[in-house]
Amino acid sequence: MKLFDLTGKVALVTGGNGGIGLAMAQGMAACGASIVIAGRNAEKAGPALASLRELGARCVFVAGDVTKKTACVKLVADTLAEFGRLDILVNNAGTAIRKMPQDYTEEEWHLVIDTNLTSAFLCSQAAYAPMKAAGAGKMINIGSMMSLFGAPYATPYASSKGGIVQMTRAMATAWAKDNIQVNAVLPGWIDTDLTRRARREVSGLHERVENRTPAGRWGSPPDMAGIAAFLASPASDFVTGTAIPVDGGYSIGM
Repeated sequence: MKLFDLTGKVALVTGGNGGIGLAMAQGMAACGASIVIAGRNAEKAGPALASLRELGARCVFVAGDVTKKTACVKLVADTLAEFGRLDILVNNAGTAIRKMPQDYTEEEWHLVIDTNLTSAFLCSQAAYAPMKAAGAGKMINIGSMMSLFGAPYATPYASSKGGIVQMTRAMATAWAKDNIQVNAVLPGWIDTDLTRRARREVSGLHERVENRTPAGRWGSPPDMAGIAAFLASPASDFVTGTAIPVDGGYSIGM
């Protein structure tokens, strides 16, 4: 399947220690890519790297706070130093704080916006030059159902994820001439640590999601592996500026 062959390619995944980020890294590793996982929690890196090595991937963990430009520049530099190239960037780092709009502090607003949106912008900026020099690149930004829908407890989160879609479109138009494809993935309700916390904090959320989703279930992280392989591979060379839901039909449900 040459269309999906990532042999010799190198992917940098922020927030790749677990959940959606790790599943996407595993999807690309299964297609032959080498993986750099970036995150702040070094303790989670060991099991994540072990799972990638089981797939035959060369992989490393690099610690860094992607809300800071210097850290993003260093992540790219470390990737180039380790593997000599950077072909794929997955901007997956994210967080959420659930409150009513009137209750957020300024610090909480900036924490969510900077983790979810600013980090993606800064990492993309850092990755642009080596991708342009190589003559090709793939950037995958992780949005959310909140890129499309509102919720009373998710003002900064929804703002950041809506921004991801518009940032993706803007970068796609800017960098298409450099043969860099920029796309967004909008995960539905995926069973991760973040959404388990949401289910504890939002009464009835689990049942509402199941009832609305045509597939009749929550997603699991492995459901994200295939879209990562597609958007990272030659199969998507004429796909750019898109925002693709991976949600079991949640966004079209009633």
